[in-house]
Amino acid sequence: MNYFYLLVGGFFGAILRYIIGQSIHPLSNGFPIQTLLINIFGCFFLGFFLPLAKVRLKPEYTLLIGTGFTGAFTTFSTFALENVVLIDEKKLLLSFLYILSSLIIGISLAYLGYKAAEKINKVKGETSS
Repeated sequence: MNYFYLLVGGFFGAILRYIIGQSIHPLSNGFPIQTLLINIFGCFFLGFFLPLAKVRLKPEYTLLIGTGFTGAFTTFSTFALENVVLIDEKKLLLSFLYILSSLIIGISLAYLGYKAAEKINKVKGETSS
């Protein structure tokens, strides 16, 4: 049954990623803004979702939404390949900015999401006592 949760979550995550990727076009200088936006949103979402799910949801929902949906929605391999292409095109500064912004913004948003979820869990825990 766990594979079913992964399959369903992955199906919807991949479709949403495709839709967003097609809706947002790369910047004229070749900067892959669509992948950056998808990945940083995924960082915030996973940082927010997992602490809430740990307290409030069954483990199956973590597989469905955390691993399946978010895993298929975000993509490290595309990020890596886009950097290879930028480097191959001699756009070293753009590649550096992409890597740096992905790391700094991604980790920052995962942290903010995590802290927001902690606050919600704490408030909910206090009101249910």
